[in-house]
Amino acid sequence: MRRTVRRHLGKVVAGAAIAVTGTAVMVGITLPGSAGAEESGGKSGGLAARQQDQSVGPGVVERAPAEGATGKGDDPLTDDEARRAERIALTGPQFAAGQNVEGRKGPQRLAVDLAEPDADELDDPDAPRRAEVTLYDYRSDALVTKTVDLRSGKVEGTGTQHGVQPPLTREENAEAARLLIADPLGAGLKADYKDATGKDLTSPGQLMLTGIVYRAVPGAQPAVLDQCGRHRCVRLLPKIPNGSWIDSRSFVIDLSARKVGRLG
Repeated sequence: MRRTVRRHLGKVVAGAAIAVTGTAVMVGITLPGSAGAEESGGKSGGLAARQQDQSVGPGVVERAPAEGATGKGDDPLTDDEARRAERIALTGPQFAAGQNVEGRKGPQRLAVDLAEPDADELDDPDAPRRAEVTLYDYRSDALVTKTVDLRSGKVEGTGTQHGVQPPLTREENAEAARLLIADPLGAGLKADYKDATGKDLTSPGQLMLTGIVYRAVPGAQPAVLDQCGRHRCVRLLPKIPNGSWIDSRSFVIDLSARKVGRLG
């Protein structure tokens, strides 16, 4: 059953999927938190599933083991290792002029992952552990990857790429929503939110946010979005907490230029 409100952005979507156009290709996206969640006997387990096994007792939550400061071998990075790797990667004069998604000093942190060992280290139990730190500098629109040797504390390699757009972070989705809410083109989003909740939408924290990278296709968008792909651009899929998805597919936020455009 679909719930509707007055049409501002187009509609508030309560279904399980939205067809999203990232470029010229239609991409089907299954929205989280809906499919099968309330179906009896579904994969997630409904009333029928619970009735079939009355012997299962309540689950027991065990305390997670203490995390050491350093891992071993191909263990995932510990929190201490990830923080140390990021701190080392951000050291140096080359980042003095960098800029994050909010326009502040220093590049945007995207991810910190365990790096693959070198080919000649695969069977070495004492091989050094390395972290791969991925950053995005909004001032130069560059994706920067730094490989950090966690034992020596040195940066072993740096790679810089343009036009490469990895998945968006929570901070980037929030900034995209902030720009859309503040822009005149965000009036429909705010009207749909108020229709659904009775409250004014004033900040990204009032929404659950998912975003996908948008790349420009010649002639497929207004000129304000022609740099998307070289710039970092977002199409948002906002959701009202415990409520519906709001259809905002017509809008693209250029985080690099800090501008909003409308498709179609």
